[in-house]
Amino acid sequence: MNADAPDTSGKRDAHAHSPGFLKLISDASANVKTMSIEDYVARTAAGEPFVLVDTREEHEWDAGHLPGAIHLSKGIIERDVEKAVPDPAAPIVAYCGGGYRSVLVCENLQRMGYTNCVSLDGGWRGWNHRGLPTTKPGEGLPES
Repeated sequence: MNADAPDTSGKRDAHAHSPGFLKLISDASANVKTMSIEDYVARTAAGEPFVLVDTREEHEWDAGHLPGAIHLSKGIIERDVEKAVPDPAAPIVAYCGGGYRSVLVCENLQRMGYTNCVSLDGGWRGWNHRGLPTTKPGEGLPES
């Protein structure tokens, strides 16, 4: 299993996940790289460019998201990613609520030929737990 893979023990958050889902995540994690929130913050502060993709559902996005993110939910990303991110070598950081759905997204993007996609370990909940800035549609920077 990927040493950078998210914790699939179910202990990381209060969400109860089924054994079948956790196995799916564990299997996908073997093929997907992750990035810690601290690493993402440091690398973006140093000027490293990433395409930050929020893979959560629309109601989750509307309630708040990471600054600079684009919204391509897990349900539509495979259909729309080539328009939003036409370069398959673009550095993509995908996130969801806790890091599970984004692992599945990255695995599918790799199957589509995207070569530089990582899952943000901890996702939205980890970001908020650290007190990092968030935004909502219509606030701050123009939406993508």
